Amino acid sequence: MIKYKHALALNPYFGESNTIRWTFPPTGLEYIAASMKGLVGKVTLLDLRYEKAYQDPEALSQFIRNEIDLLCVSISWESRFENVCDLVSQLPPEVFTVVGGHKATEEVEYLFDRCPNIEMIVRGEGEEIIKQIVTGVPYRDIRGLSYRENGGIVHNEIHPLPDIKRIPFPDRSLRKHDYYLVKNGVRLSSHTFDTILTTRGCPFKCKFCTFSLNPLGQKRSYTERSVESVIEELRTVTADVVLFSDDNFFTNLKRSEQVCDLIIENKIKKIFVVQARIDVAKHRRVLDKAEKAGFKIFLIGIESPHDRILKHLDKGITQQQVRDAFSVLTQYDFYLHGYFIYGNIGETEEEMLYIPKFAKEIKLDSITFQKLRIERFSPLKEVVEETPGYYYNHIGGSVYSDRYGRKELKQIRNRIRSEFYDIPQVIHIIRKVWRIGLVGGSDLTRPFFKLPLLMYGLARRKRERRR
Repeated sequence: MIKYKHALALNPYFGESNTIRWTFPPTGLEYIAASMKGLVGKVTLLDLRYEKAYQDPEALSQFIRNEIDLLCVSISWESRFENVCDLVSQLPPEVFTVVGGHKATEEVEYLFDRCPNIEMIVRGEGEEIIKQIVTGVPYRDIRGLSYRENGGIVHNEIHPLPDIKRIPFPDRSLRKHDYYLVKNGVRLSSHTFDTILTTRGCPFKCKFCTFSLNPLGQKRSYTERSVESVIEELRTVTADVVLFSDDNFFTNLKRSEQVCDLIIENKIKKIFVVQARIDVAKHRRVLDKAEKAGFKIFLIGIESPHDRILKHLDKGITQQQVRDAFSVLTQYDFYLHGYFIYGNIGETEEEMLYIPKFAKEIKLDSITFQKLRIERFSPLKEVVEETPGYYYNHIGGSVYSDRYGRKELKQIRNRIRSEFYDIPQVIHIIRKVWRIGLVGGSDLTRPFFKLPLLMYGLARRKRERRR
């Protein structure tokens, strides 16, 4: 007997955002929906980024009361967390509400207090847990679950990490919209975007990184899906641009080469985006096949141009190795994006401001630079706490020092941005994305005709930042 007739998978985030992740569909919710398939009467997915009519809590509540008997909400990001809490707290208390996601796992007690209508919170990966909830397994027997009971909160023991090989593909059939690259309300590319997960975990142990941990601090051992299942899923993906959300697509080079071979053999024509380490530059045969298969955008963590800081972060590379790697990578027609961290322990302003110069020296097409942050299970947490003059205000927040506070680091950030993204670099980026096919002619003219709207959005954000 089916316990729930109609489940709603809700992505509660909406509004403007600078983060690239807003370009992509809520794949995590689609995994949850796929796990419920056949176990509930019907599943509907609402992505509030595209459902303006339901951004009003009253309208959304009315729909839920009329149609839904199980509400599943994903709370994944720090961004707009309080806005999401406001929305969720206004939803019908009589409808059974389950919350999950990375941020929800970190803020279990707060969410129960803030949103009295939340019945239970799934901690960690939820694919196996949601199956047990909808099939009526007693709450006390569901590991990874926190729930209300007799006026209190019960936290069950941690659930073991699920086997990626057993997780069904995300249910893309529930989407009502395609996903595009949008900035300040302006669509910048005609291409559609999607993601695919083919491995979980990372064998490396960089001090600053917690990507290989789930929000409970469990180490995600490196596990792989079969290359055949990857190709099977790719055949169902209609988007033009596909991000491999693996921590490092090239961890197992033999497997990466097999994936490329099968993409070519099956004539799958996409623009693929991958995260990688500089080590891949040592393997030209893999790079040759990746280029032929359509892997055009490489997102590479460099973190710092300084050996002292790279060593402190346990990155396992040197500046010279970075230079050597990019002397190879720039021979291919890849779009190369580099990640950097500034505000590291002991880092001077001069060292931080070398980032844009170094990025241009190794011929990066674009860069992202973030302040050093402290996550709950970061090995750097203890280091910061033991270093005189350094501090952080909350878990998940940035690291500051007596010398470089919020104001000083903001000024340094602005200088890094302006010194890298000058007019010649912007022109270079436009030419590069045109050459690799990320944009076409209509894409370049579209922002021009919508320039007033784009400028209005920028001006409004600047005003909001001053408040």
